[in-house]
Amino acid sequence: MAKLEILIAPDPRLKKVAQPVERVDDEIRRLMDDMLDTMHGARGIGLAAPQVGVSKRVLVVDVARENEDPRPIRMANPEIVWESDDSICVEEGCLSLPDQYAEVERPERIRVRYIDHENEIRELEADGLLSKCIQHEMDHLDGVLFVDYLSALKRKMILRKLAKTRRQDAVSV
Repeated sequence: MAKLEILIAPDPRLKKVAQPVERVDDEIRRLMDDMLDTMHGARGIGLAAPQVGVSKRVLVVDVARENEDPRPIRMANPEIVWESDDSICVEEGCLSLPDQYAEVERPERIRVRYIDHENEIRELEADGLLSKCIQHEMDHLDGVLFVDYLSALKRKMILRKLAKTRRQDAVSV
């Protein structure tokens, strides 16, 4: 498996709407596996294909804790078919916005339909951390970052900080 480069905001590729996958074939399975390897290597719990520069509706999640066995979920073309009326506001972070965190309100529970790594249509009910993670990664497929839920001022502050860090990193190379 290959580790992929994770794009950092404000990279414009993160704002594009990803294209649906026709079917999960060997190429998409390899992408999913590489994304899982990349996500685990970065100590993340979710990763969407646009975050690695691939404009496909593919995401991976694994919310297992450090002392638990991995429980990876691979999804293509995910769509929320039901969401609870109850919402929850929890702090989120993102591998494409390193070291930046903010509270985001989302539905507490969801049911998502997707194509799995064997090209089978599945449905999954999720709550808690898994629900939040899937919703966060699905946002990436539509070019939405968690900072887009924040006030314009707070969003600008975070993106400016990331751009400054990026410039400093470029100078030190």
